[in-house]
Amino acid sequence: MSQDSTTVPEAARKLSGRRRREIVAVLLFSGGPIFESSIPLSVFGIDRQDAGVPRYRLLVCAGEEAPLRTTGGLELTAPYGLEALARAGTVVVPAWRSITSPPPQEALQGLRRAHEEGARIVGLCTGAFVLAAAGLLDGRPATTHWMYAPTLAKRYPSVHVDPRELFVDDGDVLTSAGTAAGIDLCLHIVRTDHGAEAAGALARRLVVPPRRTGGQERYLDRSLPEEIGSDPLAEVVAWALEHLHEQFDVETLAARAYMSRRTFDRRFRSLTGSAPLQWLITQRVLQAQRLLETSDYSVDEVAGRCGFRSPVALRGHFRRQLGSSPAAYRAAYRARRPQGGERPERPDRLDRHDRPAGPEGAGPEGAASLAALRRAAAVQHGAPHPAPVAESSPPEQEAYAGRFVEHGGRAVSRSTVPGQRDRPVG
Repeated sequence: MSQDSTTVPEAARKLSGRRRREIVAVLLFSGGPIFESSIPLSVFGIDRQDAGVPRYRLLVCAGEEAPLRTTGGLELTAPYGLEALARAGTVVVPAWRSITSPPPQEALQGLRRAHEEGARIVGLCTGAFVLAAAGLLDGRPATTHWMYAPTLAKRYPSVHVDPRELFVDDGDVLTSAGTAAGIDLCLHIVRTDHGAEAAGALARRLVVPPRRTGGQERYLDRSLPEEIGSDPLAEVVAWALEHLHEQFDVETLAARAYMSRRTFDRRFRSLTGSAPLQWLITQRVLQAQRLLETSDYSVDEVAGRCGFRSPVALRGHFRRQLGSSPAAYRAAYRARRPQGGERPERPDRLDRHDRPAGPEGAGPEGAASLAALRRAAAVQHGAPHPAPVAESSPPEQEAYAGRFVEHGGRAVSRSTVPGQRDRPVG
């Protein structure tokens, strides 16, 4: 039986004498995707001391009996077995082959033992499912790929799943979103162990940003979670997605589901991994993205067609999620992806509050437009479809959707989980 990490005395989690901080064990399973599996091998397994990156010692461990077959039919032979976990100060699970199948009990026991002896446990992408199965995420905040977050939240209700984050650092247990976010988390570990200079040197070698901003909101789509299809709430969610142009709130959705607001909040979160209000806001912002990319509607018109009660509400939520104003996002998107001979939108079509300042948009909004687009990960044309959002939120609800503050040089969540203490996050 696994111990809840919130109840284990701090002294019990000190690193065991037989473990070494510089030793990183990577736990591989058959059927795992090769790209995700290779991320920690590349970060921790190559000697880059000539570039100023401190060296780790890598132990590649088989989580089950060989041969380990990966994507593409390749067969891998790991030089170590589960017994090697006993020497590691950090154990990384880079992926799990299927979110519907249980991991081997022997591997789960090895992870629990490593955690009890003070090792740092890391789950990249679907590796979070292995950590959850071991009980190491009970009562903790965690993330995974946004597509699998609803399943993780439903299967492990004691885990506080946040599908918005690129990674979550909860001290001795860390999780990340999909593929690229695994690189982000590995760089974060190097930064935590050896400082920003070492992490920056490694990032240059990997030709990746040393630290990405934002979260997964920009990648979410409007499709229903896989496991919600047969649930009574599916009809309510489908109705919401079809009526984004209308003004409605969570109370409206709860009434359509014939539930109290409190019951609806609980059921919705268990199915989607997100609070209803945040889901609505995210979906409306995603709809605004699509309209800004594909239409000539003014910002005021976009706000109305996405169910926001005012352009001010749209701007606030849009900037909070994507780090850019709607007008700057559109300008940057069109600068990067000109649409076959179509002329840029005339300045008089823009709301005066969003019009780039100065000639040719050289003001703060215009100058930052391309940077804003890069922060928004250059959303592909016609990709994510957005969904409902209640306009401006009350302060306490807004706090739940809240972002992060700098504290002691680290990003700290204001409210990753309601009622939880602040924790370092990505």
